[in-house]
Amino acid sequence: MASDPDKYMAERETEMHKILLMIPLLTLLGVSPVLAEDALSNILQGIQNRYGMTSGLSVPYTRHVMTRSMSMLGAQAKGDPASGIIYFKSPHFLRLDQEKPSMETIIANNHILWWYIPQKKEAHRYQAKDFGKELRLLSDIFRGLAEVNDSFQTQLLEKDKKGDAQIELVPDPPWQEINRIILTISSAHEILDVRIFNALGSVTRFNLREFTLGIKFEKGFFEFVAPPGVNVIAESS
Repeated sequence: MASDPDKYMAERETEMHKILLMIPLLTLLGVSPVLAEDALSNILQGIQNRYGMTSGLSVPYTRHVMTRSMSMLGAQAKGDPASGIIYFKSPHFLRLDQEKPSMETIIANNHILWWYIPQKKEAHRYQAKDFGKELRLLSDIFRGLAEVNDSFQTQLLEKDKKGDAQIELVPDPPWQEINRIILTISSAHEILDVRIFNALGSVTRFNLREFTLGIKFEKGFFEFVAPPGVNVIAESS
């Protein structure tokens, strides 16, 4: 049986995969898809027009996880939220600063991923390839090597109660853990919400606030140096 620390790390790595999966989905704004549905094509083009030329961006987020059993209890049953800020720099630099419920930082490029947990005085170092589809998708989209149709079956759903558009993405070929992703897009082509549905029936939901575009990051912002006293752990597949 796995020890409590091992179970904790496994659960946190699963959450990190979900976070990294969400991030590249935001960069659909940089893709020029060829889709049959004019309405869907127009929405994606609008997203591209809004965000596609920026070299760097940030966006505050709040993340909720709803398990299958919680969803059966009704809308009032919600998991503890996490919140923070996501930063991007083209073509493949990512930083996620989680502020609540505890401070954590993820810094990644196309080679190395760092996961820093200050309260545990630990910094975990991963090969980016260990995060497979998440980081490859991010890199491919930024480099213009893939279109939406290369990775997803895409369709426009009915508008939500607020009148915002909803786009469903089904991985093609299928992914083991993720069934589908739904993006909520405003009439001004703002990305408002990302929902990730996994094979066990749980939903991870990211509510996004206002994007800040055209950021010029300071040198070293997407680099990590372990502070004194922090245990550096080299993780392997």
